[in-house]
Amino acid sequence: MNPQAEELNIVIQGKSSVVFELLSQRGKEIYFPKKGILAQSAEAAKAGINATIGTAVEDDGSPMRLESIASKVNLKPDRIFLYAPSYGRPDIRAEWKKMIYKKNPSMAGAEISLPVVTNALTHGISMAGYIFCDATDSVIVPDLFWENYTLTLTNAYGSVLKPYKLFKNNGLDLASFETTLNEGAIGKRIVLLNFPNNPAGYTPTQVEQDEMVKIIKASAEKGNKIVLLIDDAYFGLGYEAGIAAESIFSAACTLHENVLAVKIDGPTKEDYVWGFRVGFVTYGIKGGDAALYGALESKTAGAIRGNISNAANISQSLLMEAYTHPDYEKQKAEKYAIMKARYEAVKSVLKNEAYKPYFKALPYNSGYFMCIELTEGLDGEKTRKLLIEKYSIGVIAFDNLLRIAFSAVAESKIQPLFEGIYEACKELKG
Repeated sequence: MNPQAEELNIVIQGKSSVVFELLSQRGKEIYFPKKGILAQSAEAAKAGINATIGTAVEDDGSPMRLESIASKVNLKPDRIFLYAPSYGRPDIRAEWKKMIYKKNPSMAGAEISLPVVTNALTHGISMAGYIFCDATDSVIVPDLFWENYTLTLTNAYGSVLKPYKLFKNNGLDLASFETTLNEGAIGKRIVLLNFPNNPAGYTPTQVEQDEMVKIIKASAEKGNKIVLLIDDAYFGLGYEAGIAAESIFSAACTLHENVLAVKIDGPTKEDYVWGFRVGFVTYGIKGGDAALYGALESKTAGAIRGNISNAANISQSLLMEAYTHPDYEKQKAEKYAIMKARYEAVKSVLKNEAYKPYFKALPYNSGYFMCIELTEGLDGEKTRKLLIEKYSIGVIAFDNLLRIAFSAVAESKIQPLFEGIYEACKELKG
């Protein structure tokens, strides 16, 4: 093992033996290099002649660039063309941390890590898998989950996805979650939570979230060591009163010494910048301090360095422009209002009693999506294909479920969307 990895492991073991035990073998072996090219380049940063880093510069020392590109972006060249650090730019890391506290006010006073910048949330989940998931591990997920988890955690790291039942009646099946969490011998647990859920578009009520936190704490008190991976891709897009307004990270980050909370989030869905590919990984555990978090940040940055080197500088710069803009909150509220109006249109249309013989909605209250469950005798894939071929409507099929991204449908087209599904189902049922 590289001595730099050993140094980080000694820090982590000294601060939290639980966190060290939760690391995968890769997680134990990874480090961010403080020697070699990066260190030598940093030392030479202010040298009059700097021939260390693999960039090209103009004769005046500014980044070499093509005018055909530079003329299209109203930012200083160093905020566009230069590499960003593997940890992410310091300004956006600090800003995102401030925003986490602002969006989750009950976290006031909780000590968490500085967020590390990833290439959006898929990459964040992958890096969490790198650091925590071995081929011998299972990852507890709901039975309705984003299919990319399979590629990211099973195909890449060999971990098996272990589903629990997400819904019972019109809410979460907390008994199924508790049973799955506590199955088997006391030991390591990896739990992946995603609210608002993709594909279902469901966020727990505050009561449900509080109960889920109690279940996790009770499992930790039994001796289970839990790493809680929290996919907050759609955070902030709740449309009903009574649902949890804060991420479960806010309670989990100081819940118990046996629970390491890992918040994986970013602006992709929250700020409507899907192509920017910026995300964040943030750590929190009861008793965590700067030394522990610094070691975890270094391991995360090391994994990123060995994977993609760093996330795009221009995306981070543009986001900082947005976050410091006086109209940012106003503009975000305007887009939220559009999303909520589409959600309300779905609710209104689904009151149509004529749909009941063909499909019903699964619980939904937030995010970008909702799902309908087809009645017996209807096949999701056949329905999906007919919708495309005859009705020019596109949806996603999972067995007998159809996932509908109302986020991508104008309010005026919500009713024609469901009418088309109704007609296709009626035709297929004969």
